[in-house]
Amino acid sequence: MNGIESSVRRNAAWALVSLAYLFAFPYFERLNNPNENVRIWATRVLRDHIIKVQGRAFEKYLYDRLNRRTHVFTLASSNDAAYTDADDVSGDTEFSNDEIEDFVLLRSGKGDEEFGQSMYQLGAVVDDWMKSADVQISAVQCWTSLEENLGVVPCTVMSMMSDSLLSSACEVDVCGVLGMHVLQLASGTPSALLDWNNNYGTDPNKAVCFHCSNLPKHFFNEVKMDFQEIIAGTVGKENTFGTCVGRVKAGAMSFARFSTDDVNGEIRGYTGGGRFTDDPLQTFGGAGVVEIPGLQKLLHYICENGFEHHVAANFSTVGPAVHEAASKYLGWDMHAHQA
Repeated sequence: MNGIESSVRRNAAWALVSLAYLFAFPYFERLNNPNENVRIWATRVLRDHIIKVQGRAFEKYLYDRLNRRTHVFTLASSNDAAYTDADDVSGDTEFSNDEIEDFVLLRSGKGDEEFGQSMYQLGAVVDDWMKSADVQISAVQCWTSLEENLGVVPCTVMSMMSDSLLSSACEVDVCGVLGMHVLQLASGTPSALLDWNNNYGTDPNKAVCFHCSNLPKHFFNEVKMDFQEIIAGTVGKENTFGTCVGRVKAGAMSFARFSTDDVNGEIRGYTGGGRFTDDPLQTFGGAGVVEIPGLQKLLHYICENGFEHHVAANFSTVGPAVHEAASKYLGWDMHAHQA
């Protein structure tokens, strides 16, 4: 009898754990992805980067014990300046509402004008702040504070910045935007930050790369503004307008990921190449199918070495050049993916 009671208690405990897990990390059938990595790795970024705010600007130092080298990245923090400044925006900014409408096709429907105005205000504040702080790239806390305070997602504003070669990464991914920036410098074209999301059919060398999205316009054949479907259930659909929805076009692909090894005081990363394909795909956000020779080998390397699920991508073939620059001239621990 005691054995039966113990079994019931054990099964009940596992049922409660499963319910709690699914509540925190819901399963999205359309993506075939539990989508928990975003939350886990965004938290890890904040933990591992050991950021200390010192007034408006702060610096992050990584000491490499082997090379006796200190890597310095100067970052600026805006905190909640966007909330306090948005209502004070005048017509004296270079960032205009017309720019937003010209950049993407506004979804037709009641309320678009109001959404566009909110995005214009956010864009004007960000544009002004980046110029005054002399910042060229950005990593934005894209959810859920902006949606709850401003009633829009920042995706289109970030897309416009990346398309103008001012790379902007979502989910406060500082190392992600570093990868975007390096690829952009090497190729002279815009970069995007994507999720290694899920397999594509049964082809071991193909996968779906996805984001909600803030991909630059350069990545699409056609793109429109729409509501952000993933967090609509959390903050309300009416507060999620402004994501860039479209299919990533076909073409050559370079990819890169940098990360920090805080135990050993090193910066490490991986690079490689493949291509975006025109294989059929039905989903939302900004998504494309990638084909990378030896993809399963690459995914094993990413998981076994604890790299985040984000990867910077670019329409180019500059992977070898980025690898050489980072390993030979910066002394970073780099892996070049080979099929």
